[in-house]
Amino acid sequence: VIDVQWIVQYRIEDPVRYLFRVREPQQTIRDIAEAVMRRIVGNRLGSDVLTVGRVAVSSKMKEEMQTILSHYETGIRLVTVELQDVTPPDPVKPAFNEVNEARQDRERTINQAQEQANREIPKARGEAARTITEAEGYAIARVNRANGEAARFEAILEEYRRAPEVTRRRLYLEALGAILPEAKALYIVDGDQKALVPWLHVEAGDRPAPGGKQP
Repeated sequence: VIDVQWIVQYRIEDPVRYLFRVREPQQTIRDIAEAVMRRIVGNRLGSDVLTVGRVAVSSKMKEEMQTILSHYETGIRLVTVELQDVTPPDPVKPAFNEVNEARQDRERTINQAQEQANREIPKARGEAARTITEAEGYAIARVNRANGEAARFEAILEEYRRAPEVTRRRLYLEALGAILPEAKALYIVDGDQKALVPWLHVEAGDRPAPGGKQP
């Protein structure tokens, strides 16, 4: 058993029929409403009527009541039928409350998850866009650097074709100029020796400071 309270609002569409075709119109409306409500609620799950089915029950009740009122030519046109209070029987109220709370918790969890998704998805899209931009920038830099190195090689090759010996000497000196400042130890050897026999081992720490005296 479910206790249901509702409101029926109507207007008199045909005063003659309302006054002369129906005895006690208000009581007639009440009786029809109770009969229709019992049938509709009885054909539905109690949990449905108590929760998500309230609007559907109101709509169905209005439709069936209007069909009956029009059939008997009552001159009455229903405006709204609205469920006000729907309560379960006392013995099952605790269980119903638990179910209702669980449903509310589920909806709250779903809403929180949706809110988090709404925050995280734009963030992830932004990070993806930033990663793509960085990758594109890196690719452009690599291509530009490769093009520069290729152009430099072409220029050196052209110089080498014109003056091979001078170009080899210049490249050798440029390589020494780039390598020697980074060397931690220097070996001065005799170029005529077959094996590597150091003449002088110069450590970086042994180099005299500017303005100092060599022992």
